[in-house]
Amino acid sequence: MEAASEEVVANLLNDKALTIISIEKRDTLGLHRYQLTFLRGVKSKQLVIFFRQFSVMIQANLPIIKALRILIKQTESKRLKEAIVGITSEIQGGARLSDALANYPEIFTDFFVNLIKSGETSGRLAEVMEYIAEQQEKDYELQSQIKGAMIYPAFILSGLVIVAFVVMTFVIPQITGILTDSGVTLPLATRLLIGVSGFLRQWWWQLILAAVGLLVVGSIAINTRFGKSLVDRLKLKIPIFGPIFKDIYVVRITRSFHTLLKGGVPVAQSLVVVKQVVGNQVYENILAETIRQVDEGNSIVDSLIDKKEMPIMVSQMISVGEESGSLERVLEELSKFYSREIDNYVRNLSVLIEPVIMVLLGVAVGVFVAAVIMPMWQLSASF
Repeated sequence: MEAASEEVVANLLNDKALTIISIEKRDTLGLHRYQLTFLRGVKSKQLVIFFRQFSVMIQANLPIIKALRILIKQTESKRLKEAIVGITSEIQGGARLSDALANYPEIFTDFFVNLIKSGETSGRLAEVMEYIAEQQEKDYELQSQIKGAMIYPAFILSGLVIVAFVVMTFVIPQITGILTDSGVTLPLATRLLIGVSGFLRQWWWQLILAAVGLLVVGSIAINTRFGKSLVDRLKLKIPIFGPIFKDIYVVRITRSFHTLLKGGVPVAQSLVVVKQVVGNQVYENILAETIRQVDEGNSIVDSLIDKKEMPIMVSQMISVGEESGSLERVLEELSKFYSREIDNYVRNLSVLIEPVIMVLLGVAVGVFVAAVIMPMWQLSASF
């Protein structure tokens, strides 16, 4: 049998009501599986387009293989196109769509695989694909809003740093000789500016090497378990941005949990998948405790009620949802509410950042005037 893995072979044989005696691996597959080992993922926008187009074709009762072949022609991303080619080949060999997707974890996470598997099992694949497309669009819209709010301040601050560097390395040295030879007592700000300028001119390449070294060491440290845990905790405590991060993770939890439940995935399995996609170790630990409580027969809210990182509203509404049997609807309402909260935060953040940037620019100009223009004016007045 030609298939992607031993697990796929086992599933196919079980579906045919055959008893497995042994499975021996032979290298008879195409090379496409090995050509994809270098992949590190696909952009969110490309996945949004893929799932939306796939969803439309599945709902139109188009055969999966035919839909995938159409997507191969329409997909612009080389990485995603190669993955779709491999998935199509595996499905032609008898594999399920969910099993074929599972062989590309760098692109299709457990979240997608479990949802699609539930859709295949329940016969609601078209409906599940529509859920996935909608959730991907919402996630992409949220990311775009946050990135859009950060573009303006990032551009201004980058420009400020570049201008400051040019002034310190080229402008200040031109007037340093004039000011020091004049015999005029220079203000403290001017002396500091001259000192910093001289330091930058002499040690600029060492500073660049040090910055690069710090970035490399920092990236390595962040990828360690301790470093990731520290960064994830700091994200939640940053002034102004901390509440935004909290709401983002809450939305990610409630939206993913709701989508999985609506797709027919059991509660315990849904929590395991949500833990893998939440993207913050603090909330991963909370969800791990929740999974343990559920496995022991307790309610979901038992592990959430005393966690300060989880808003009390979330705990109380989940409790109501469990008691009334409407957990799926409650999660949907929570997702909508906290999505609106994020929208409000982002809008207010954009309004708040503008005056802060103007103050920073004013301070920078003021320092330059006090340190350079004033001594030059005093020097000209003495003649």
